[in-house]
Amino acid sequence: QVQLVESGGGSVQAGGSLKLSCAVSRNTYRSNCLGWFRQAPGKEREGVAAIYLGGTMTYYADSVKGRFTISRDNDKNTLYLQMDSLKPEDTAMYYCAAGRVRGYVLNYALYNHWGQGTQVTVSS
Repeated sequence: QVQLVESGGGSVQAGGSLKLSCAVSRNTYRSNCLGWFRQAPGKEREGVAAIYLGGTMTYYADSVKGRFTISRDNDKNTLYLQMDSLKPEDTAMYYCAAGRVRGYVLNYALYNHWGQGTQVTVSS
């Protein structure tokens, strides 16, 4: 079983920064992709950023391009999401996920291992 544990959420003012971390168990069990997703109250979960385990290509939602950066440290088995120039509309619960993904990498339905989430709140 793949285990993912997020940390780093919090409350910031608009324009501020946060860095989320996700500790990923060594056993990624057939997963080939790691991603960050978010869900605001009353809204559907949406993909934020993703990265393939076997490469360096990264993928971002249009709403976060140029502001968020996904990265991973293979030695530490950790996935990161650096979030800069935060906006109130970025407020959500953020989740990291792993999956054997074929297709659109920001489609949350393609991921089958999830963390418990970390809350990000951005005030104006």
